[in-house]
Amino acid sequence: MSRDDLVEMDGTVVAAVKGIYRVETDTGHIITATLKKRLKRFRIRVVLGDRVTVGVSPYDPARGFITFRRS
Repeated sequence: MSRDDLVEMDGTVVAAVKGIYRVETDTGHIITATLKKRLKRFRIRVVLGDRVTVGVSPYDPARGFITFRRS
């Protein structure tokens, strides 16, 4: 399994502190996530209540990357 093989999950941002976000998934899990490089490069802002897609590693399901933002 490669490093780029991420499991994608949808959720809602429930907390945001200095670039670290807490995302509650639709299944009820809490994931600690950061922004992916593409979101940083284009200065896409993520605020509380946003629906996001989180890429989660199968090795550590408590951490992930925010890969897509919906309002």
